[in-house]
Amino acid sequence: MTNFGKSGGGSPPAAGRAARSRVLRIIGGSWRGRRLRFPPQAEIRPTPDRVRETLFNWLGPQVPGARCLDLFAGSGALGLEALSRGAAHVTFVETDAIAVREIRARLAEWRATGAQVEHSDALRFLGTAAEAFDIVFLDPPFASSLLADSCRLLEERHWLGARALIYVETDARAGLPPLPQTWTVTKAKQAGAVGYHLLARAG
Repeated sequence: MTNFGKSGGGSPPAAGRAARSRVLRIIGGSWRGRRLRFPPQAEIRPTPDRVRETLFNWLGPQVPGARCLDLFAGSGALGLEALSRGAAHVTFVETDAIAVREIRARLAEWRATGAQVEHSDALRFLGTAAEAFDIVFLDPPFASSLLADSCRLLEERHWLGARALIYVETDARAGLPPLPQTWTVTKAKQAGAVGYHLLARAG
């Protein structure tokens, strides 16, 4: 745990394009316009800028002062965006060591406060002692059962505040898995093959 106060070869032009494709920018808040690189692992599929902009428009005034959990952090873009927009705390959970290193480097470089990075499997993390979060970001690998298991454990093990908001990305063709009875879909859109949803928990 760390505390702070989400290519191959070829010609140079192709390599340059590949490098640029592994860069994201912060959309809003105090770090607006800052760019972050993320590892080339195929499993790391960051939320695109346009989708993040829509998500944080949905969240609006709920972000400042919120405690957030970025459960499948990957490049860290969702959690970093939340910190930029005034979240009080973000816990990043990521299993890939290189991705963890990059998130920690950005937090240190940007002198972030209120951030914690856990190098852990998401389900293993959810089996530890729980603390309540106001906003949870769920963007697991699509070809897995991790989303359904994560939703269940978040609810059963009391990781959510009474009025928590949960953001979920899915394969648009598969849709959402069965959800806890206290969760309601409030917003939903599709961008290409990605479906993204904002859910609210009734306390």
